[in-house]
Amino acid sequence: MSQAAKSTWWNRLCEGSYRASTRRLVRDIEAESPGVYSEMLKDIDTPLEPAFEREMARHLDRGGFRAFVPAETLMPAMLQRFGLEPGSVAEHASYPSLRGNCNACPVAGHCWGAMRRDAGVDECRAFCPNAAAFERLAETA
Repeated sequence: MSQAAKSTWWNRLCEGSYRASTRRLVRDIEAESPGVYSEMLKDIDTPLEPAFEREMARHLDRGGFRAFVPAETLMPAMLQRFGLEPGSVAEHASYPSLRGNCNACPVAGHCWGAMRRDAGVDECRAFCPNAAAFERLAETA
């Protein structure tokens, strides 16, 4: 067997093993290094390996990492998508309700992934439970 052929099957084996263990890797990081995991979730700008990023999003959607507060990380980014400044919205009477909706969102992982890839407002409207309220606030701003 040539060196190139060995390299090809070895790469496939390594990639397959990594894909198969990604779910466990995310759970292990959360359990063993919750501070690091929290920082990874809060940092929506630093690129991650795509399969690992997808698994982190899935983990959030399955209710993983209860210490994550979507309203602190995701809502400011989402507000910007709708042309709003987080500071001005924080003064609005509806802000506590908006935070509650965000923190209870069943697709926080999907939102996390969307914010990481800089999704546009049209995509965000399709899944954000606060989209209609954000649009109303943007109209009055």
